[in-house]
Amino acid sequence: MTFALQNARHRRAMSLTPMIDVVFLLLVFFMLAARFDQTAVVPITLGSGGSDYTGPPRLLDVAPEAVSLNGVQIPAEALASSVLALTESPADLVILRARGGASVQRLVDVMVLLRAEGLTSVTLVE
Repeated sequence: MTFALQNARHRRAMSLTPMIDVVFLLLVFFMLAARFDQTAVVPITLGSGGSDYTGPPRLLDVAPEAVSLNGVQIPAEALASSVLALTESPADLVILRARGGASVQRLVDVMVLLRAEGLTSVTLVE
């Protein structure tokens, strides 16, 4: 008498639940890490050799900790009013120059501040 022993084990199908959990967690992470706000666009006019410059000098030196107008350090609150006092119209040229390792964000902040006051002609120089 012979008995056939059958292997009653069935292969279980792999569960996809842990993979779905990981994908969901990654989705939530990237949704929370993403920035959905609008980025400010500031048009930049590069300096050219042939443009006419009228009126008193309006040179803004932007440093990491301070802003100077024509070599005189001024507080950020008085920046726009000081520049406006030197211009005849909002279309007058204002020259912006980075100094001493000023970050690009610092330059953009100054440009946005000037644009908020109506100064439309800001030129960035080296």
